[in-house]
Formats: sequence, structure tokens, C-alpha cells
Amino acid sequence: MIVLDKVNKWYGDYHALVDVSERVERNEVVVVCGPSGSGKSTLIRTLNRLEEIDGGRIEIDGRDIHARGLDVNSLRAGIGFVFQHFNLFPHLTVLENCTLAPVQLKRATAKEAREYAMQLLDQVGLAHKHGAYPNELSGGQQQRVAIARALAMRPPIMLFDEPTSALDPEMVGEVLQVMRSLARQGMTMVCVTHEMGFAREVSDRVWFMSEGKLLEQAKPEEFFTNPRHPRAQQFLADVLR
Repeated sequence: MIVLDKVNKWYGDYHALVDVSERVERNEVVVVCGPSGSGKSTLIRTLNRLEEIDGGRIEIDGRDIHARGLDVNSLRAGIGFVFQHFNLFPHLTVLENCTLAPVQLKRATAKEAREYAMQLLDQVGLAHKHGAYPNELSGGQQQRVAIARALAMRPPIMLFDEPTSALDPEMVGEVLQVMRSLARQGMTMVCVTHEMGFAREVSDRVWFMSEGKLLEQAKPEEFFTNPRHPRAQQFLADVLR
């Protein structure tokens, strides 16, 4: 589903991504972890061209997504992205947040969009909040609406960029529960997160990054019980402590 081949990214003199090569299979859940500043968020943002790359190649479903002339809006319409800070439209209700893009970009009828959005809001436990505005919701509720909004475009891939990092601890669980449900349904997912329990329980593979390099990839049980790279060993020791 996703192929990264020697991907490089620079910010001036800073080498943010260094020859990153890996692949994500269809229906696979990959969790990207590592210390702050390791390039995790930069990497996931290259997958829908929120960040351009300076070298290498990224293919999604066989298409070079950084090719010249590619319709970036069309690309992004087919990739669900959930941000740290929700990014809901404050002047729209929960339901309107979830129906705007399907109607405007996918040419769904208003009725079709509303019906599907209500199904998704029910799935994330917020159908009863369909008429509320974002400022009337808790952070956890806003993030669950953001997930429903992304799903409303029926994407084959969902990307999560530290979706729980802006939440109070008691709200983290409700968002992770929705993500667990998506994983069980077979959604292809790439998740940047510091939630190691979620990574161990839900992921098919864990990628470990440090200083812009992908240093290790492994099944979760293998990664958490017997990490091979010394930097991964140090990271896990610090996290567990």
C-alpha cells in the first residue's frame, strides 16, 4: 500500500529524514515511535505531501505521490489524516464538519453524506453530539469527531500524527479505543504515537526512528521484549522507567 524508497528531507542544514526505506502492506497497522525530534511527524506528513521530500520516492497504491503534475488535492482526498490539535472547523457543527468534504469533493448528495456521517459518529460514540459545535466538546470528543470526519471520505489509508498528545490523560483512552476499532476492521493505518501500550496491543509492526533514521522495524512483541538497536534499547528503558 505504501512504499518508501531512500526518502530524504532537509530543513536548511538539518537532515530531518535520512534514507528512509520501508513499506506498509494493505490492512497493516504500523506504529512509528522514537524520541522527540526523531523525524516521526515529518515522515508521516510526507505521506500526503504536507511536507515535500528532497530525495527518494514514495508510492501509495502504486502511484508516485511526489511526482510532478500530481493533483495534490485528489491525493489528500483519498488519505485520512488526524492531527494533534483536531483542526475542526469552529463555525460548523459536528455533523457539518463531517459532511462538508464528501459533498464538496466527492460529490455526495447532502442526504448520503448526512446518513454516512451519522453512522460514523455513532461508531465513535458521538451521534448524540451531531448538532454541537467544537467549542462545546471536550478534547477527546473533538478528536473522535476529527477521526469520523477523516473517515467520511472513505479513505483506504488513515494517518495519525500523535492524536493523543494534546489530550488530558483521562481522554486518551476514548480516542485509542476508536483507533483499536479501526484496526480490527482492517483499516490500513500509520500512527505516530508515544502510547506504547497501544503500539504493543494493536500494531502489526513497530518502526523505531532516531535522528531522522529508521533504525529498527519489528513485530511488537519482538520490539518490546528484545529490541536489537542500542538506541531502541535505551529509548524503551527510558520509557519503562
